[in-house]
Amino acid sequence: MPSDKAQPAIVLVRPQMGENIGAAARAMWNFGLDRMRIVAPRDGWPNSRAVAMSSGAGRLLDEAQLHDDLPGALADCTYVFATTARPREMTKPVYSPERAMQLAAEKLAAGEKVAVLFGPERAGLENDDISRANAIITVPVNPDYASLNLGQCVLLVAYEWMRQTGDVVHEADAPGPKGDWATGLEIEKLAEHYEQRLDEAGFFFPPEKAEGMQQNLRNLWSRMRLTRADVQMLHGIMRQMVRWKERG
Repeated sequence: MPSDKAQPAIVLVRPQMGENIGAAARAMWNFGLDRMRIVAPRDGWPNSRAVAMSSGAGRLLDEAQLHDDLPGALADCTYVFATTARPREMTKPVYSPERAMQLAAEKLAAGEKVAVLFGPERAGLENDDISRANAIITVPVNPDYASLNLGQCVLLVAYEWMRQTGDVVHEADAPGPKGDWATGLEIEKLAEHYEQRLDEAGFFFPPEKAEGMQQNLRNLWSRMRLTRADVQMLHGIMRQMVRWKERG
């Protein structure tokens, strides 16, 4: 059964190739959408090529609603978006995928039922299809090559849906055990170790530039997020270099 989570229905209008239906199902499942509606598929339904291309998202195809026409697919919907890459002379608001999915989330939270229409691969949605939508979604693409594959278009919208409704982490440190990061004291000892040995080696030369060179070295340590293991390794590198020099 489809999940209980409120979400827009993805409506594929007269899709032509089973492979693209499967790719759309895969894109939906990647980003937490599982309500597909298929309107008058050219090659009939079910479609073995769609199943093969879905790559693990076959459940969406098994549960997809099949409709003979678009009005039937939208019978229970209260707000409909239509995706198109071409300008249309229709008095409808036009949204980016990001803003459209923000609006979809708001309407679903208010108890509405939302659908997003995707047209057939050859030419996209017809004006008669778009006339049944409340708003248009247009993807910012290269104007010299605005054609998107059906699966790609579904992927873009599904990704924006996840961005608006999921717990998206936009930046994170590399994972590590709790308490594994080096402390300020450990970084200070590392800096002192290197400064002492480099000074002995005559690195801070000429004398009038020594202070600035030491500051640059300190800045180097502060720009790197070091773990305790990193600090131990860097201490070990310096100790080994000193031993090698002394043996020579």
